[in-house]
Amino acid sequence: MSIPQSGGGPIEHHDQLAEMLQSGCKPKSDWRIGTEHEKFGYIKSSHLPLPYDGPCSIKAMLDGMRDRFGWTEVQEGDKIIGLTKDGANVSLEPGGQFELSGAPLETIHQTCDEVNVHLLEVKEIAEKIGAGFIGLGAAPEWTHEQMPLMPKGRYKLMDSYMQKVGTHGTQMMRRTCTVQVNLDFASEADMVKKFRVALALQPVATALFANSPFFEGKVNGHQSWRARVWRDLDGARTGMLPFVFEDGMGFERYVQYALDVPMYFVYRDGKYIDALGMSFRDFIKGELPALPGEIATLSDWADHLTTIFPEARIKKYMEMRGADGGPWRRLCALPAFWVGLMYDQGALDAAWDICKDWDAETRENWRVMASVGGLHSEVGGRNMRDLAAEVLEISTAGLKARALPGANGLVPDETHFLNALQETIADGRSPSDELLAKFHGEWNGDIARIYDEYSY
Repeated sequence: MSIPQSGGGPIEHHDQLAEMLQSGCKPKSDWRIGTEHEKFGYIKSSHLPLPYDGPCSIKAMLDGMRDRFGWTEVQEGDKIIGLTKDGANVSLEPGGQFELSGAPLETIHQTCDEVNVHLLEVKEIAEKIGAGFIGLGAAPEWTHEQMPLMPKGRYKLMDSYMQKVGTHGTQMMRRTCTVQVNLDFASEADMVKKFRVALALQPVATALFANSPFFEGKVNGHQSWRARVWRDLDGARTGMLPFVFEDGMGFERYVQYALDVPMYFVYRDGKYIDALGMSFRDFIKGELPALPGEIATLSDWADHLTTIFPEARIKKYMEMRGADGGPWRRLCALPAFWVGLMYDQGALDAAWDICKDWDAETRENWRVMASVGGLHSEVGGRNMRDLAAEVLEISTAGLKARALPGANGLVPDETHFLNALQETIADGRSPSDELLAKFHGEWNGDIARIYDEYSY
């Protein structure tokens, strides 16, 4: 979840809304990669989720990383709720999921170095306090009541609202984890093409990274329970956005969509003001019931954009949001997968050729089936494993075309970061398939084995 936005003055005319999005356009030489990943923390002695406070807790993790590694703390009220350093942030999801929002970097080599350093820091502090961390798409056995709610004002508001608008919203907040990558676009036309490819092929990422076959201690019947949760969360702010594929798509069309998404809050003077279900259209006219007579700012608009949760979304950059959290080596594979597709024009064109003739029903069917069957799913007679193999081949070619070396020139390009996905395609088994095989085999139904074998 995002931290409060800042730096925007009053919205004096409607065009400013689209202009803010368009201001993210950059020449290709300035395109960057920002990787975000979440993970579950737990108490090693009990396997229970980390509380916010106490000797083995989220707060102890944040304090430890601040003191040991020079991070600057971020506070809300008198509570530490995050860290910042060198363009990166550590933040908390509602249930205490520990998130790194990485700095904007030039290559996957740099991104993976950042991930490695972060996880080593986390591991060092966690070992001192008796905590562990694990990368999964959904909490394997914890109940809603066992998950703490972090002391952030926006989460308190969202928690109550989620219970009114969908059947899985509170599960998303407290008991799911993802890995995503944030990428740039050059122009409005480039944004539109990337947005269409990102949405249409997001189910491929869901299938390749599916890693949540358990929930509340049981097999849940889905390869990605996290993706299942997102399908019934809040229809006003989630989904595959069919309008993106229609004529006339651009920054202003996305603005119109975002304006129709009900608000959550307004952030003022360090506090979150309840604006649940209210209209941002009213806000820009000074008619918001929560703040009568007050005109929205561009910071308010930026905050509002963080409360929209489609499978891919735009702000001043584009976010790929379809993958489950996972093991260490797959945290680098996710940005590599999307950079290969998006940052080489030939690869982007080839990816669009795959999905350009799909209709909205086909795209939605892929989304649904990816959560249920993962690589084993089929839509319209086509198998997901074959589709994923074709898309992965395009991504690999895109990374080869980038030809950005690493390890002081000893590694010629970024393609090796896709090795984990190549192995998945070769044997036809997602991370969920591997977990299920262990659960029904050598673990003999003992889900507690997951902590020893799959923690970072």
